[in-house]
Amino acid sequence: MARVFSGVQPTGNLHLGNYLGAIRNFARLQDGNECLYCVVDMHAVTVWQDPEELAKNTREVTAAFLAAGINPDSHIIFNQSRVPQHAEIAWIFNCVARMGWLNRMTQFKEKAGKHRENASVGLYVYPNLMAADILAYKATHVPVGEDQKQHLELARDIAQKFNNDFGTECFPIVEPLILDAAARVMNLRDGRKKMSKSDPSDNSRLNLNDDAETIARKIRKARTDPDPVPDGSAEGGNRESRPEAFNLLEIFAALADKSISDIQRDFGGKQFSDFKQALAELAVEKLGPIGSEMQRYADDPGYIDSVLSGGAERARAIATPIRDEVYDIVGFLRN
Repeated sequence: MARVFSGVQPTGNLHLGNYLGAIRNFARLQDGNECLYCVVDMHAVTVWQDPEELAKNTREVTAAFLAAGINPDSHIIFNQSRVPQHAEIAWIFNCVARMGWLNRMTQFKEKAGKHRENASVGLYVYPNLMAADILAYKATHVPVGEDQKQHLELARDIAQKFNNDFGTECFPIVEPLILDAAARVMNLRDGRKKMSKSDPSDNSRLNLNDDAETIARKIRKARTDPDPVPDGSAEGGNRESRPEAFNLLEIFAALADKSISDIQRDFGGKQFSDFKQALAELAVEKLGPIGSEMQRYADDPGYIDSVLSGGAERARAIATPIRDEVYDIVGFLRN
């Protein structure tokens, strides 16, 4: 049985990309695996977070996990800050990882932008904490999208260097579970940009808590081009030449659990007005129940808190002996 670990940042406005790229896959990985799913609130504070919003968003992500069908009795749902072993092992990894490794992390460059000198140290060493998240449980597999592959490679490097430095086989070399193409759902207003919580336009994304009318309106307004729905031929274009058209095709395929060629066979050559109507109906069918369940859980914050508290207790039971093993290997006195 594989031990699977993954997490989602509680930064608000969970959207279709979060669902198709991560949360839906988390639910599907439950069968035959031991899963730990974490709301990574410590990662969230690498940039400023309003404290009240952070608490609210932590519960929202938990509600999304539950609404997507993750079973908190069979698997572990918790928030990162309740398990101090993440931070304790991360400090060891800060001393194992090399500056040159972190300097190559493209996500830091993207998030810090032109103001690298003003970025928090936490944002810079974020990948070391991510490695600790995984290795605090000796997880064997991590579901990753394209934007996290580099961080997982770093976690593998840290595990290998720790093992080599101390002559141990303490940590496994974690394996990626590569998610499908829907891991990169693109912006509804610009098909060359990833769908994002931080985009100022709410019309750029389908939020998981959008109602049916809002979902349908956003899809109707989604940017396309004057040509018919791509039919798979060279004349019908490709992802590069028609990014918005192919983004909607990929969203339809992901929601329907079909291939793009299946969708092109059904809709290729038709007008986008017909296609968008069908996509809107499908999105409401698939996302509507998720939003309703999220609201039901949101109305019972006591239950959400009990899930997080119980999950953290179970997570600590796994992580504590691993932290102790790491401390013993390093030479820290504990007793």
